[in-house]
Amino acid sequence: MKKLKLVMVGNGMAGVRTLEELLKIAPDLYDITVFGAEPYANYNRILLSPVLAGEQTIKDIMLNDVDWYSENNITLHLGKKIVKIDRYKRVVIAEDGTETEYDRLLIATGSTPFMLPVPGKDLQGVIAYRDIHDTNAMIAAAEEHTHAVVIGGGLLGLEAANGLKMRGMNVSVVHLPAWLMDRQLDLTAGKMLQKSLEDRGLNFLLEKNTEALLGDENGRVKAIRFSDGLEIPTQLVVMAVGIRPNTALAESAGLYCNRGLIVNDTMQTYDPRIYAVGECVNHRGTVYGLVAPLFEMAKVCANHLANFGIGRYQGSVTSTKLKVTGIDLFSAGDFSGGKDTEEIILSDPIGGVYKKLVLKDDKLIGACLYGDTVDGSWYFKLLREGKNIAEIRDSLMFGESNTGDVGHEGHTKAAAMPDTAEVCGCNGVCKGTIVKAIKEKGLFTLEDVRKHTKASASCGSCTGLVEQIIMFTAGGDYSATPKAKAMCSCTDHSHHAVREAIKVNHLLTVAAVQQFMDWRTPNGCASCRPALNYYLISTWPKEAVDDPQSRYINERSHANIQKDGTYSVIPRMWGGETNASELRRIADVVDKFNIPTVKVTGGQRIDLLGVKKEDLRAVWQDLGMPSGLAYAKGLRTVKTCVGSEWCRFGTQNSTLMGQQLERELARMYAPHKVKLAVSGCPRNCAEAGIKDVGVIGVDSGWEVYVGGNGGIKTEVAQFLVKLKTHQEVMEYTGAFLQLYREEGWYLERTVHYIARVGLDYVKQQILENAARREELYQRLLFSLEGEVDPWHEPEKAQVDTRQFERIG
Repeated sequence: MKKLKLVMVGNGMAGVRTLEELLKIAPDLYDITVFGAEPYANYNRILLSPVLAGEQTIKDIMLNDVDWYSENNITLHLGKKIVKIDRYKRVVIAEDGTETEYDRLLIATGSTPFMLPVPGKDLQGVIAYRDIHDTNAMIAAAEEHTHAVVIGGGLLGLEAANGLKMRGMNVSVVHLPAWLMDRQLDLTAGKMLQKSLEDRGLNFLLEKNTEALLGDENGRVKAIRFSDGLEIPTQLVVMAVGIRPNTALAESAGLYCNRGLIVNDTMQTYDPRIYAVGECVNHRGTVYGLVAPLFEMAKVCANHLANFGIGRYQGSVTSTKLKVTGIDLFSAGDFSGGKDTEEIILSDPIGGVYKKLVLKDDKLIGACLYGDTVDGSWYFKLLREGKNIAEIRDSLMFGESNTGDVGHEGHTKAAAMPDTAEVCGCNGVCKGTIVKAIKEKGLFTLEDVRKHTKASASCGSCTGLVEQIIMFTAGGDYSATPKAKAMCSCTDHSHHAVREAIKVNHLLTVAAVQQFMDWRTPNGCASCRPALNYYLISTWPKEAVDDPQSRYINERSHANIQKDGTYSVIPRMWGGETNASELRRIADVVDKFNIPTVKVTGGQRIDLLGVKKEDLRAVWQDLGMPSGLAYAKGLRTVKTCVGSEWCRFGTQNSTLMGQQLERELARMYAPHKVKLAVSGCPRNCAEAGIKDVGVIGVDSGWEVYVGGNGGIKTEVAQFLVKLKTHQEVMEYTGAFLQLYREEGWYLERTVHYIARVGLDYVKQQILENAARREELYQRLLFSLEGEVDPWHEPEKAQVDTRQFERIG
């Protein structure tokens, strides 16, 4: 039987959930093609805020990576925007001219952020907050600028503000209404939320109407002006004032739209061959922006695409259970109250708890909870089912565990819940589904439960309850036999197990490791291959062969690829010191190769930005300077101040100390990037306190600090030891870095390595055991001996020079 052709436009959470449901019930009915305008596979948009805050990475929030599409025989087009639907020919046409026929079309184009139509909205530095591109733009802005304004005091705006604050910016939130999250909270809860966020360093300007955004001479926003005349400075404006259904494509195709693409209860549009789900649709006059209704639509839509024809989407009763910067909030129904309603209120501002229940005719019709939301799902169930609460009215405020006989001492909420109780509102997962998966599949970790049931996989607000269910169901297995986290989906082995196997069994190649440890995927993946390659060359230097194909693009090209496809080249400058000859060569290279941007880096070096790939080799040769390894998982820079040679406050020669360290460690690879700094006195002008190794000169010698990080989340380095001589600093620093090289997991910074093993353990190895320290230091020197410069010795460095040849 010939398969029908299903094309999906849009690659977001609602659309891909529809495909997941369809593949469960009719896996062989369609040849499926997906077009996504973004260059990313399906990711959890709800978790962009932890990415902005530096708590997670883009990889962490991927729901379906590109392998999932290929495994399910789905043709995936990323970065291709569909611009036309020819309903007569049943063809969709992409911006680049790609045409694909369809028998059924699924439109899942989502929504677009609303930008206030004020003067200055098109200035550089004025952005929305909707996708990975916006998130990356904010991260980049936070690295260069200090002041930000977020317009919109709803959930999205507060998450943006919190993320920017965590990245070190001074953030003000502008909101037109009188209290924050006015659609989800009442006045009391909104003011409590504001107080908590102010205590965390956020600023608020409420009841302010934005009149204009003001720009500087370079076209970047410099200030925001309000209708009352107040102006405040800012270099970044994030608009989080709402979304609109993205119906432009549907309207151009002649489909009926009215505040969204109109669909019926089977998720069909007015063209019966075309279905739609998600934030772009209008169902019975309502547009939904929460995940749970979108997933309910997806299930119904899949049912009809599979030709079962029995599902109906009849709308959703919505609740909001959120975690704003660590503060729990819940609201549902008519929590504002009003005529003919009653209110039960518990308010404890000092304890940070506020609960408001709204009743009418002995039924719960609304709830607003702040600080304590553990019973939110129970209240929502009472509200949704319209239960009579007359008999439990006296104890209603105190939660489910205090009604009836379910609150006996020793019983957790998980134990008391019936199997039919909903645990994850986003994905519609009940307790029974989770318990069944735990028992039948032998699950005992949160990650496993998420994978098999999707509970806790969206907003994460039910995570605590899911963990309770795992503990209650798995019993001793949950705590007594936790499974070590696997390196990646290619294997069940942990980083520790892999490192031990390489060491004990003298494995020397990536292929040998994969064969010895029964890798599921024959060639591995982009996560495990670089890790295996690093573990091999760090465990068996001079024996294991570095595999260039197991390195990232930057390390294969030995330069930093930029967003436009050109490269950044940074030559080494020992301790940040240079001379006229080097500067002349840099200037000549810039002129000769028309390099558009020359910038001084934070690590006291010069960055040449915009170098074409085919020019890289010639640029390196003309520079005649060693590689700065600015792309490497290894030593990046040793930052120094001028020290006692020039500074009237300097107590030690920090420039010389920094140069000695850098020359010895220059070609050292490590689990992650490593940055050092040497300051000549406790004034610490080289910022040694936030480096992987920081050295500070004092009257009697040097203080060494380890485990600092000035990146996404600033971590202050911890004191390790006080030393007298340069050679001692070299030895202790080298021993620490070798310990990290031998024991750190791949992509684990020194701060996280120390957090895992403990500073006391590091001191035992380095300070309390002189023989161990000397062994570590000598192993480091042995591994670095004879290391080549990839710029000037490409043959020895195994650089594939063909990649730099001009094509065509």
